[in-house]
Amino acid sequence: MKQFLFLFSITIFLTAACTYAQDTTVIWDNQKITLPEAVVHNNLDYLSILQRIKNDTTFYKAFRNLHIVGYTSYNDIRILNKDDGLKASWNSKTIQHRDSSCRSMEVASEKTTGDYFDNKGNPNYLTGEMYASIFLTKGKICGEDNIVTGRSFNTSNKTGIAKHKEQLKMLFFNPGKKIPGIPFIGDKLDLYDDNAHKLYDYRLEFIDYKGSFAYVFTIKPKEDLGVFKREEIVVDEMTTWFDYKTLEVLARNYVLSYNTGAYNFHVNMQVEMTRVGTLLVPQILRYKGDFGIIFKKKERGEFTATLFDFKH
Repeated sequence: MKQFLFLFSITIFLTAACTYAQDTTVIWDNQKITLPEAVVHNNLDYLSILQRIKNDTTFYKAFRNLHIVGYTSYNDIRILNKDDGLKASWNSKTIQHRDSSCRSMEVASEKTTGDYFDNKGNPNYLTGEMYASIFLTKGKICGEDNIVTGRSFNTSNKTGIAKHKEQLKMLFFNPGKKIPGIPFIGDKLDLYDDNAHKLYDYRLEFIDYKGSFAYVFTIKPKEDLGVFKREEIVVDEMTTWFDYKTLEVLARNYVLSYNTGAYNFHVNMQVEMTRVGTLLVPQILRYKGDFGIIFKKKERGEFTATLFDFKH
Protein backbone atom coordinates (compact mmCIF):
# COMPACT_ATOMS: atom_id res chain seq x y z
CA MET A 1 0.00 0.00 0.00
CA LYS A 2 2.81 2.42 0.93
CA GLN A 3 4.57 1.67 -2.36
CA PHE A 4 1.33 2.34 -4.25
CA LEU A 5 0.82 5.66 -2.46
CA PHE A 6 4.40 6.64 -3.19
CA LEU A 7 4.11 5.84 -6.90
CA PHE A 8 0.78 7.65 -6.98
CA SER A 9 2.33 10.75 -5.44
CA ILE A 10 5.22 10.62 -7.93
CA THR A 11 2.71 10.37 -10.78
CA ILE A 12 0.94 13.45 -9.43
CA PHE A 13 4.29 15.19 -9.17
CA LEU A 14 5.25 14.46 -12.77
CA THR A 15 1.77 15.47 -13.92
CA ALA A 16 2.23 18.73 -12.06
CA ALA A 17 5.58 19.18 -13.79
CA CYS A 18 3.72 19.31 -17.08
CA THR A 19 0.84 21.43 -15.74
CA TYR A 20 3.07 23.98 -14.05
CA ALA A 21 5.44 24.44 -16.94
CA GLN A 22 6.57 27.94 -15.97
CA ASP A 23 10.02 28.07 -14.38
CA THR A 24 10.73 29.79 -11.08
CA THR A 25 14.00 31.48 -10.14
CA VAL A 26 15.13 31.33 -6.52
CA ILE A 27 18.21 32.69 -4.76
CA TRP A 28 20.42 30.14 -3.07
CA ASP A 29 23.89 30.86 -1.70
CA ASN A 30 23.95 34.18 -3.64
CA GLN A 31 23.20 32.32 -6.87
CA LYS A 32 20.10 32.26 -9.03
CA ILE A 33 18.78 28.73 -9.48
CA THR A 34 16.07 27.87 -12.00
CA LEU A 35 13.46 25.40 -10.75
CA PRO A 36 10.49 23.97 -12.62
CA GLU A 37 7.30 25.26 -11.00
CA ALA A 38 6.47 21.69 -9.96
CA VAL A 39 9.48 21.56 -7.63
CA VAL A 40 8.31 24.66 -5.78
CA HIS A 41 4.60 23.78 -6.01
CA ASN A 42 5.15 20.38 -4.38
CA ASN A 43 7.11 21.89 -1.48
CA LEU A 44 10.28 19.89 -2.05
CA ASP A 45 13.10 20.92 0.26
CA TYR A 46 15.15 22.13 -2.67
CA LEU A 47 17.44 24.28 -0.52
CA SER A 48 18.83 21.30 1.41
CA ILE A 49 18.99 19.31 -1.83
CA LEU A 50 21.09 22.04 -3.46
CA GLN A 51 23.38 22.23 -0.43
CA ARG A 52 24.00 18.48 -0.53
CA ILE A 53 24.68 18.66 -4.26
CA LYS A 54 27.25 21.41 -3.70
CA ASN A 55 29.02 19.39 -0.99
CA ASP A 56 28.76 16.05 -2.79
CA THR A 57 31.46 13.45 -2.14
CA THR A 58 29.60 10.41 -3.52
CA PHE A 59 31.19 10.77 -6.97
CA TYR A 60 34.70 10.49 -5.56
CA LYS A 61 33.65 7.79 -3.09
CA ALA A 62 32.33 5.62 -5.93
CA PHE A 63 35.87 5.46 -7.30
CA ARG A 64 37.31 4.86 -3.83
CA ASN A 65 34.93 1.90 -3.58
CA LEU A 66 36.90 0.26 -6.38
CA HIS A 67 39.70 -0.23 -3.86
CA ILE A 68 37.62 -2.67 -1.79
CA VAL A 69 35.90 -4.78 -4.46
CA GLY A 70 36.96 -7.21 -7.14
CA TYR A 71 35.96 -6.54 -10.73
CA THR A 72 36.81 -7.13 -14.39
CA SER A 73 37.52 -4.25 -16.74
CA TYR A 74 37.86 -3.73 -20.47
CA ASN A 75 40.39 -0.94 -20.97
CA ASP A 76 40.55 0.87 -24.31
CA ILE A 77 43.07 3.75 -24.29
CA ARG A 78 44.11 5.59 -27.43
CA ILE A 79 46.65 8.35 -27.98
CA LEU A 80 45.89 10.39 -31.09
CA ASN A 81 48.01 12.50 -33.42
CA LYS A 82 47.09 16.05 -34.44
CA ASP A 83 44.83 14.70 -37.21
CA ASP A 84 43.02 12.39 -34.74
CA GLY A 85 44.74 9.35 -36.22
CA LEU A 86 45.95 6.57 -33.92
CA LYS A 87 49.44 7.19 -32.52
CA ALA A 88 49.56 4.60 -29.73
CA SER A 89 47.09 2.43 -27.84
CA TRP A 90 46.55 -0.17 -25.13
CA ASN A 91 43.53 -2.45 -25.32
CA SER A 92 43.21 -4.96 -22.52
CA LYS A 93 41.11 -7.01 -20.15
CA THR A 94 42.16 -6.81 -16.51
CA ILE A 95 40.82 -8.53 -13.41
CA GLN A 96 41.17 -7.09 -9.94
CA HIS A 97 41.31 -9.78 -7.25
CA ARG A 98 40.48 -9.21 -3.60
CA ASP A 99 42.06 -11.37 -0.93
CA SER A 100 41.29 -10.39 2.66
CA SER A 101 42.28 -6.72 2.85
CA CYS A 102 44.53 -6.82 -0.22
CA ARG A 103 43.97 -6.33 -3.93
CA SER A 104 46.02 -7.22 -6.99
CA MET A 105 45.47 -7.04 -10.73
CA GLU A 106 45.77 -9.69 -13.42
CA VAL A 107 46.16 -8.75 -17.09
CA ALA A 108 44.02 -11.40 -18.78
CA SER A 109 44.70 -10.15 -22.32
CA GLU A 110 46.23 -7.10 -23.96
CA LYS A 111 47.21 -5.56 -27.28
CA THR A 112 49.58 -2.61 -27.59
CA THR A 113 50.39 -0.37 -30.54
CA GLY A 114 52.91 2.42 -31.01
CA ASP A 115 55.01 3.68 -28.13
CA TYR A 116 52.30 3.48 -25.50
CA PHE A 117 54.76 2.00 -22.97
CA ASP A 118 58.37 2.94 -22.26
CA ASN A 119 61.12 0.33 -21.84
CA LYS A 120 60.18 -0.10 -18.16
CA GLY A 121 56.57 -0.89 -18.96
CA ASN A 122 55.17 2.46 -17.80
CA PRO A 123 52.83 4.57 -19.94
CA ASN A 124 54.62 7.14 -22.07
CA TYR A 125 51.64 9.48 -21.96
CA LEU A 126 49.93 11.47 -19.24
CA THR A 127 46.53 10.16 -20.39
CA GLY A 128 47.73 6.61 -19.78
CA GLU A 129 49.29 7.52 -16.44
CA MET A 130 46.07 9.10 -15.26
CA TYR A 131 44.08 6.05 -16.35
CA ALA A 132 46.49 3.69 -14.59
CA SER A 133 46.33 5.71 -11.36
CA ILE A 134 42.53 5.33 -11.30
CA PHE A 135 41.92 1.78 -12.51
CA LEU A 136 45.15 -0.23 -12.48
CA THR A 137 47.48 -1.58 -9.80
CA LYS A 138 50.94 -3.13 -9.70
CA GLY A 139 51.76 -5.87 -7.24
CA LYS A 140 49.72 -6.42 -4.09
CA ILE A 141 48.21 -3.46 -2.24
CA CYS A 142 46.92 -3.99 1.29
CA GLY A 143 45.18 -2.06 4.01
CA GLU A 144 43.13 0.26 1.81
CA ASP A 145 39.71 1.67 2.57
CA ASN A 146 37.00 3.67 0.81
CA ILE A 147 36.89 6.57 3.28
CA VAL A 148 36.77 10.02 1.67
CA THR A 149 36.30 12.18 4.77
CA GLY A 150 39.51 14.09 5.40
CA ARG A 151 41.03 12.89 2.14
CA SER A 152 41.86 15.63 -0.35
CA PHE A 153 44.01 16.24 -3.41
CA ASN A 154 47.11 18.32 -2.84
CA THR A 155 49.65 19.78 -5.28
CA SER A 156 51.74 21.68 -2.73
CA ASN A 157 54.48 19.04 -2.44
CA LYS A 158 54.44 17.95 -6.07
CA THR A 159 56.28 19.21 -9.14
CA GLY A 160 56.47 18.39 -12.84
CA ILE A 161 54.45 15.44 -14.11
CA ALA A 162 53.34 14.42 -10.60
CA LYS A 163 51.79 17.85 -10.11
CA HIS A 164 50.04 17.77 -13.49
CA LYS A 165 48.63 14.31 -12.71
CA GLU A 166 47.23 15.61 -9.43
CA GLN A 167 45.66 18.57 -11.24
CA LEU A 168 44.07 16.24 -13.79
CA LYS A 169 42.63 14.16 -10.95
CA MET A 170 41.14 17.32 -9.48
CA LEU A 171 39.53 18.10 -12.84
CA PHE A 172 38.28 14.54 -12.98
CA PHE A 173 36.92 14.05 -9.46
CA ASN A 174 36.02 17.61 -8.50
CA PRO A 175 34.84 19.44 -11.61
CA GLY A 176 33.62 22.87 -10.65
CA LYS A 177 36.06 23.31 -7.75
CA LYS A 178 39.18 25.49 -7.54
CA ILE A 179 42.44 23.90 -8.64
CA PRO A 180 45.69 25.46 -7.41
CA GLY A 181 48.73 25.88 -9.59
CA ILE A 182 47.10 26.10 -13.03
CA PRO A 183 48.10 29.45 -14.52
CA PHE A 184 45.18 31.86 -15.08
CA ILE A 185 42.62 29.07 -14.63
CA GLY A 186 42.47 27.68 -11.08
CA ASP A 187 39.97 30.16 -9.60
CA LYS A 188 37.83 30.16 -12.75
CA LEU A 189 36.93 26.53 -12.17
CA ASP A 190 34.94 27.35 -9.04
CA LEU A 191 31.26 27.15 -9.98
CA TYR A 192 30.02 28.29 -6.59
CA ASP A 193 31.92 31.49 -5.83
CA ASP A 194 30.52 35.02 -6.05
CA ASN A 195 31.73 35.52 -9.61
CA ALA A 196 30.36 32.27 -11.02
CA HIS A 197 26.68 33.21 -10.70
CA LYS A 198 27.31 36.08 -13.13
CA LEU A 199 28.59 33.60 -15.72
CA TYR A 200 26.50 30.44 -15.36
CA ASP A 201 22.87 29.33 -15.31
CA TYR A 202 21.90 26.65 -12.77
CA ARG A 203 18.87 24.39 -13.09
CA LEU A 204 17.48 21.65 -10.83
CA GLU A 205 14.85 19.23 -12.17
CA PHE A 206 13.13 16.04 -11.08
CA ILE A 207 12.94 13.43 -13.85
CA ASP A 208 12.42 9.80 -14.74
CA TYR A 209 15.81 8.08 -14.98
CA LYS A 210 16.16 4.50 -16.19
CA GLY A 211 12.88 3.39 -14.69
CA SER A 212 13.32 5.23 -11.40
CA PHE A 213 13.52 8.89 -10.43
CA ALA A 214 16.37 11.33 -10.08
CA TYR A 215 17.26 14.93 -9.61
CA VAL A 216 19.26 16.35 -12.48
CA PHE A 217 21.37 19.43 -11.84
CA THR A 218 22.68 21.31 -14.88
CA ILE A 219 25.22 24.12 -15.03
CA LYS A 220 25.75 25.96 -18.32
CA PRO A 221 27.25 29.31 -19.32
CA LYS A 222 24.75 32.12 -19.76
CA GLU A 223 23.80 32.67 -23.39
CA ASP A 224 24.09 36.46 -23.31
CA LEU A 225 27.73 36.70 -22.19
CA GLY A 226 29.92 39.16 -24.05
CA VAL A 227 33.29 38.29 -25.58
CA PHE A 228 35.28 39.25 -22.49
CA LYS A 229 33.00 37.35 -20.14
CA ARG A 230 33.23 34.27 -22.35
CA GLU A 231 36.96 34.27 -21.65
CA GLU A 232 36.12 33.57 -18.01
CA ILE A 233 34.32 30.32 -18.89
CA VAL A 234 36.05 27.00 -18.22
CA VAL A 235 33.05 24.69 -17.68
CA ASP A 236 31.11 24.48 -20.95
CA GLU A 237 28.53 22.17 -19.41
CA MET A 238 28.10 19.94 -16.37
CA THR A 239 25.06 17.73 -15.89
CA THR A 240 24.74 15.40 -12.90
CA TRP A 241 21.99 12.90 -12.09
CA PHE A 242 21.37 12.22 -8.39
CA ASP A 243 19.41 9.40 -6.77
CA TYR A 244 16.20 10.96 -5.46
CA LYS A 245 16.43 9.05 -2.15
CA THR A 246 20.14 9.11 -1.28
CA LEU A 247 21.37 11.98 -3.50
CA GLU A 248 24.25 9.78 -4.64
CA VAL A 249 25.59 10.55 -8.10
CA LEU A 250 24.12 8.20 -10.71
CA ALA A 251 25.82 9.72 -13.74
CA ARG A 252 27.73 12.81 -14.76
CA ASN A 253 28.62 14.43 -18.08
CA TYR A 254 30.87 17.42 -18.33
CA VAL A 255 32.80 19.43 -20.87
CA LEU A 256 35.70 21.64 -19.77
CA SER A 257 37.88 23.83 -21.96
CA TYR A 258 40.32 26.70 -21.73
CA ASN A 259 43.11 28.14 -23.82
CA THR A 260 45.94 30.42 -22.74
CA GLY A 261 49.55 30.65 -23.84
CA ALA A 262 50.73 28.65 -20.83
CA TYR A 263 48.05 26.03 -20.38
CA ASN A 264 45.18 24.76 -22.51
CA PHE A 265 42.81 21.83 -22.43
CA HIS A 266 39.53 20.46 -23.73
CA VAL A 267 38.03 17.56 -21.81
CA ASN A 268 34.78 15.68 -22.41
CA MET A 269 33.84 13.07 -19.80
CA GLN A 270 30.85 10.77 -19.30
CA VAL A 271 30.48 8.56 -16.24
CA GLU A 272 27.72 6.08 -15.37
CA MET A 273 27.41 4.35 -12.00
CA THR A 274 25.99 1.05 -10.81
CA ARG A 275 25.59 -0.67 -7.46
CA VAL A 276 27.40 -3.60 -5.88
CA GLY A 277 25.24 -4.39 -2.88
CA THR A 278 25.08 -1.08 -1.03
CA LEU A 279 28.19 0.32 -2.73
CA LEU A 280 28.06 2.78 -5.62
CA VAL A 281 30.78 2.13 -8.23
CA PRO A 282 31.57 3.40 -11.74
CA GLN A 283 30.38 1.12 -14.52
CA ILE A 284 31.26 3.00 -17.70
CA LEU A 285 33.61 5.92 -18.14
CA ARG A 286 34.25 7.63 -21.46
CA TYR A 287 36.88 10.33 -21.85
CA LYS A 288 38.17 12.35 -24.75
CA GLY A 289 40.50 15.24 -24.24
CA ASP A 290 43.55 17.17 -25.21
CA PHE A 291 45.77 19.33 -23.12
CA GLY A 292 48.92 21.33 -23.60
CA ILE A 293 51.43 22.73 -21.15
CA ILE A 294 54.02 25.35 -22.04
CA PHE A 295 57.27 23.82 -23.37
CA LYS A 296 55.56 20.41 -23.79
CA LYS A 297 53.90 18.87 -26.85
CA LYS A 298 50.12 18.87 -26.85
CA GLU A 299 48.65 15.47 -26.02
CA ARG A 300 45.39 14.10 -27.39
CA GLY A 301 43.86 11.01 -25.89
CA GLU A 302 40.66 9.10 -25.33
CA PHE A 303 39.67 6.09 -23.30
CA THR A 304 36.73 3.94 -22.35
CA ALA A 305 36.62 1.89 -19.16
CA THR A 306 33.93 -0.77 -18.94
CA LEU A 307 33.69 -2.41 -15.50
CA PHE A 308 31.66 -5.53 -14.69
CA ASP A 309 31.55 -8.79 -12.74
CA PHE A 310 31.95 -6.99 -9.42
CA LYS A 311 32.66 -9.05 -6.29
CA HIS A 312 32.21 -7.72 -2.78
